Amino acid sequence: MKFYIYLFIAICLETAGTSLLPMTKEFTKWKPTILFFALFFAALYSLTKAIRAIPIGIAYAIWSGIGIVLISLSGYFLYKQKLDIPAIIGIVFIIIGVLIINIFSKTAGH
Repeated sequence: MKFYIYLFIAICLETAGTSLLPMTKEFTKWKPTILFFALFFAALYSLTKAIRAIPIGIAYAIWSGIGIVLISLSGYFLYKQKLDIPAIIGIVFIIIGVLIINIFSKTAGH
C-alpha cells in the first residue's frame, strides 16, 4: 500500500508542475520555471519509490490516466479551458481503464 502512496504523491507533484507550465511563459519566467522543475524532480523521485513494488507499465498507466483527469480539471478551473462532450467521454474511459487496472489486474502490485 505504501507504494501506492508514493505513486499518488508522484501524480500530485507532476500535476502541480504541469499546471504551472502556462505560468512559465515558455520557461521565460524564472520563479514558476524553477518550481516546475522542482515539482517534476520530486515527482520522478516519488515514482522511483513506487516502482519498487508496482510494475513500471502499471504505475505509468495509472500516473498518466489520473494525471490526464487532474490536468483537465486544472485547465478548467485555473485557465477556464472548456471540455467538449467527446473529451469528457474520453476522460471517463480513461478513469474506467485506471479502475480496471487497479481492481482486476494481477500485475498491479497489490
